[in-house]
Amino acid sequence: MQTTEILAPAGNTECAYAALQSGADALYLGYSAFSARAGAENFNDDALSSLLKDAHILGAKVYVAMNTLVKESEREEFLRTLLKLWGMGVDAIILQDIFLGKYVHDNYPEIVLHVSTQAGVCSVAGARLAKDYGFSRVILARETPFREIEKIAKIIETEVFVQGALCTCFSGQCYFSSFVGGQSGNRGRCKQPCRKRYSYDRVGMTEQAYALSLSDLCVGEEIKKLATAGVCSFKIEGRMRRKEYVAAAVKYYRALLGGVEEKEKAQKLSDLKRAYNRGNYTRGLAFGQDKRFLSRAVQGHLGEKVGVVKVVGGKYFVESVFRPSKGDGFKILREGQEVGGAFYESTQGRGFILSSKLRLKNGDGVFVTTDTAAMARSLSGERKRLLRLSLVFAVGERAIVSGDGVEVVSEFTIEEAKTGALSEEEVKRCFEKVDALPLRVEFEKLEIKGRGFVPKSALNAFRREFYRQWTEKTARTKNIEPAFKSFPTPAFFGENSKTAVISDDFTGVKTEIAIYKPSSYFTALPESFLRGDFEKYVYCPPLMTDEELCRLFSTAAEYGLGVYADNYAAVYAAKASGVKLFAGTGFNLTNSLSIAELLKESCVVYYALSKELSVKESEGLTGEKAFSLTHGDIKLMDLCYCPFGKSCLSCDRRTAYTLTDENGRAFPVRRYEVDGECRFEVFNCAKLVGRGVPLAGRLIEVTAEKEKAAANATTEEQQRKSYEKYTSGHAKNGVQ
Repeated sequence: MQTTEILAPAGNTECAYAALQSGADALYLGYSAFSARAGAENFNDDALSSLLKDAHILGAKVYVAMNTLVKESEREEFLRTLLKLWGMGVDAIILQDIFLGKYVHDNYPEIVLHVSTQAGVCSVAGARLAKDYGFSRVILARETPFREIEKIAKIIETEVFVQGALCTCFSGQCYFSSFVGGQSGNRGRCKQPCRKRYSYDRVGMTEQAYALSLSDLCVGEEIKKLATAGVCSFKIEGRMRRKEYVAAAVKYYRALLGGVEEKEKAQKLSDLKRAYNRGNYTRGLAFGQDKRFLSRAVQGHLGEKVGVVKVVGGKYFVESVFRPSKGDGFKILREGQEVGGAFYESTQGRGFILSSKLRLKNGDGVFVTTDTAAMARSLSGERKRLLRLSLVFAVGERAIVSGDGVEVVSEFTIEEAKTGALSEEEVKRCFEKVDALPLRVEFEKLEIKGRGFVPKSALNAFRREFYRQWTEKTARTKNIEPAFKSFPTPAFFGENSKTAVISDDFTGVKTEIAIYKPSSYFTALPESFLRGDFEKYVYCPPLMTDEELCRLFSTAAEYGLGVYADNYAAVYAAKASGVKLFAGTGFNLTNSLSIAELLKESCVVYYALSKELSVKESEGLTGEKAFSLTHGDIKLMDLCYCPFGKSCLSCDRRTAYTLTDENGRAFPVRRYEVDGECRFEVFNCAKLVGRGVPLAGRLIEVTAEKEKAAANATTEEQQRKSYEKYTSGHAKNGVQ
């Protein structure tokens, strides 16, 4: 029977030990380099070594996330770091770049690899590709529908997020922070512009709100459906959160899987909400977009509602069964909007009095955001490993102690007692002393043959030697650091002088390659595309279920088209259908090792470099199959949900909207449909201009640009004249 794993985040040592003490089966954390959470404290060698020892003693695993994009100049450091971490005893390495993972697996097959959620695996095709490339586990994109999860779990070990923050953009495809703030989420430095205030040019949404901010995920009881579907690991997001949150989350899901009474589950959910709760929780897209999916009114920690304000004699009274204590904090909501905070002042009758710098009103909602008692409950308890010992003390022989496969024979021989003989109680008291080891000792067998005598000093030394050997065996890693192999620097020959245009209409567009991006998938292809004198590709978006992917590639095969794709799954689908593939910017190609592995697939005829690379960083990555994004629209995000709350009956169903930030910057938003489901693309507020990368073809997107003539601009001067606002993007400096 498959075992299930509660996987907890460890942004620092405090969180790691809080998770272990609360019952986590495994931890995931970042090393001091190549972590997708660069803002977390992360771990150095000493802290990681100590944690590995303690976690393995408790029977828990430790996974290290090295899930950032690796640039050409970082290849050696990345590989040496990965090998060192494996040799230190980590249980798996988490990677985003599936092609770099393939290189690692082919050269160091003993290393266990998990593919990161940043890789966007959301279909059977993606899972099969990961398995073929040597990954033992897929961490699914948070957008993966439940029906796909069921199928994927039958193919490969599957990890699913059950708790924590949700990214508004499809996993691994967000460039908002990169182009707006100069720091890349794909490099672990997301500045979270999605958590700021925006408005839409749509009725009822013209006021500034947290229009892109999603509620926190909490699948709750649905975890049982995931377990039944075959999911093996339940992941809690939160490497940037406090230890109280980590502990509360682990305890809540441990309770759900442990079959405790409803009262206890309710208490643990309450403790979790008070530790951190954005938006009163959503079940997430696996189970369909619900009413709480968006958190437009409140961006940060909401806590749990405990009552409403009643102004009595100039004081703010809250009638409630909750009994606060000194240090507790509260958030006040008025008509669903956050207005400020308050603090506990005193208990009074059937409730309590709040103090606040704000003028509170009757009916204001009161939410506890800092509950000191709940925090203490979450951090309470002590986890111990059960160790069953067998001991034999026989006069005239050496003493023997064994447990967990470790056996130690004493240096002394047991002598006949002249006065007081060694007793069972004395032996038990001695071996129950485990010092700092997290052990609970039980005695499976304890034999004392004859009236023996052992000096206390000798008995204690015998005990210490056993626990030393037991600790060494239990904590010792079986991993051996592989010898570093010098890696090749692949050469990509030739020059690409072609132009490829991504658009939904090719009337008047001059190009060698046309990439048709439909506004509605699985409808008739337009004549301007079918009759054009150019190579033809159809665009495959990042999120497609296996059924949708098969239909798209079948259509491409029927019409003799290629597919331009922004998801790794397309490689598997292209091979299976015999369709030629253009690997898009969503493949996030940033180094020659990954490109070389990609080009081993005969179905790949072109590839696009990551749009986060500078011109200089792209040197050596180009050739006759290479493209770089040169000008036009810059897609920042794919929203695989309805930002308007699925208000389908009143929806105006426009194909284009505008998202405006607090500084007045306008971001075009394009709506498209896949099998009747609406999805959205958000584009940069300024158009891209530039000459592109030497030796690489020119990739131009004009899907969100009404003036298709911009696609025909061949010089930067012509491009600038085409646009009101423009940027050179990362051409000069790249991103951190």
